[in-house]
Amino acid sequence: MKIDILAIGIHPDDVELSCSGTLLRHIHQGKTVGLLDLSAGELGTRGNAGQRKKEAAKAAEMMGARFREMLDLADGFFQNNRESLLKIIRIIRKYRPEIVLANALEDRHPDHGRAAKLVADACFYSGLAKIETFEDSLTPQSRWRPKALYHYIQDFNLKPDFVVDISEFMDKKLELVLAFESQFFNPDKKEFEKELQTPISGKDFMDFIKSKAASYGRVAGFQYAEGFNVARTPGLEDLFQLK
Repeated sequence: MKIDILAIGIHPDDVELSCSGTLLRHIHQGKTVGLLDLSAGELGTRGNAGQRKKEAAKAAEMMGARFREMLDLADGFFQNNRESLLKIIRIIRKYRPEIVLANALEDRHPDHGRAAKLVADACFYSGLAKIETFEDSLTPQSRWRPKALYHYIQDFNLKPDFVVDISEFMDKKLELVLAFESQFFNPDKKEFEKELQTPISGKDFMDFIKSKAASYGRVAGFQYAEGFNVARTPGLEDLFQLK
């Protein structure tokens, strides 16, 4: 299966929180989208890995993603090494995305910036013919390098290199985020407040997400937007492509 966009996060819910509006927009346009979680988010304060996996599957179905895969990198302790790179390269070569979306270049959570570098390296190495990977034990994979890698902005309010209009999809984005019900405030669950609280579990966090999207959208004339950074200078063939 070849797809247009592969969205990668080190933790389940990274994608939903940071770039799901962009993915919804492109799915609406007829593009194909796949999701990859590098870890099960097993170090998360609330819930557990099993819950996160079920929530991630629900969110992917709600989004309309073609698939969601989860690797077994160690949450918090993963390394940018040969083993980790090859696991990601196999996924990139399996689905041959044109565009990859990855974690923020820097952020409050140290896993995010480290995962950004790991995915960037994997995208590059995936294009090298002498790095061999196999679909299964017998079928070799062909090399593949995505045309573009963009890093979605997460907790830190980084200055975006560009923003994507998600005005029509803001409400659906919030629904996808709330699919991770073990992580975020749910007034219908009385036991919720008995669990340990985190920076994202408060009543005001959904307002924060919406306000952040409004802030990124305002500068471009959109009601809501998601911001992205690039590690290399993008090019245009037509100045009129810019809003």
